[in-house]
Amino acid sequence: MSGGDIAGLIAAGVFAILVALLAIPLIKLGKVFDETSAAIRDLSTNVTPMLEEATTTISESNKQLGRLDTITSDIAETTGNLAALVSLFAASVGGPLIKVAAFSAGVRAALGGAGPRRGSRSRRAAK
Repeated sequence: MSGGDIAGLIAAGVFAILVALLAIPLIKLGKVFDETSAAIRDLSTNVTPMLEEATTTISESNKQLGRLDTITSDIAETTGNLAALVSLFAASVGGPLIKVAAFSAGVRAALGGAGPRRGSRSRRAAK
């Protein structure tokens, strides 16, 4: 064996060690890819039922919102009718009621208004 043959054997041994050292991270990377593939498979099998349930929930929520919109519009209509009724009541009963109250206050002032004023002055003088 010559010196070149020994150098070739040493180079081949170093190259084999280098390949072995590079193979270890590649094997670990392959395991990471396998785990990632398994996780994606599990996720896809679990996500589909969750998406179907979310779709059902959203459609039911939209139905309930439609019902709530109907109720809200009915309440707005009822409120408008009630406001019209109150204004009609105030116009038909409130005006004459105010006139009667003013008339009774005027009659009371005309008939008995002088007496309490004199009494209040005499009370002030007594004090």
